[in-house]
Amino acid sequence: MCRTAFFGTDWPQPDTAVVAGRGELDAANGHPFVDYALRHSDTTRWLVVDFSGLSFFSTAGFSALHTLNVRCAGEDIRWVLVPGRAVTRVLRLCDPDAALPVSPDVPTALVAVHDAPRQSFQLVTEPR
Repeated sequence: MCRTAFFGTDWPQPDTAVVAGRGELDAANGHPFVDYALRHSDTTRWLVVDFSGLSFFSTAGFSALHTLNVRCAGEDIRWVLVPGRAVTRVLRLCDPDAALPVSPDVPTALVAVHDAPRQSFQLVTEPR
């Protein structure tokens, strides 16, 4: 539990976590959410973040999702977000190119996360 948000985790399949959020995600609890979502990163290969139950989602919440995206890539965890109305509004502004993996509902997200290709970062050298 965080300040104004409540999180819970279900394990519908081995190595697959569904982390659901309810309430409000903002600057006070964005990064604690990331820590909560990845607290079992040693046993999680697939992660679905279900934010369809959030009533408020701030740009700090988007920053937390970006951090989650980077950490999941670093730990080889494939993940998908299920946004609700509040999250979708912020994603339209902060993620217009749809860089974050999004799915319309949890069942579709579970299929998508298991079918997703591995993420990898590519180092790019800057011209001198």
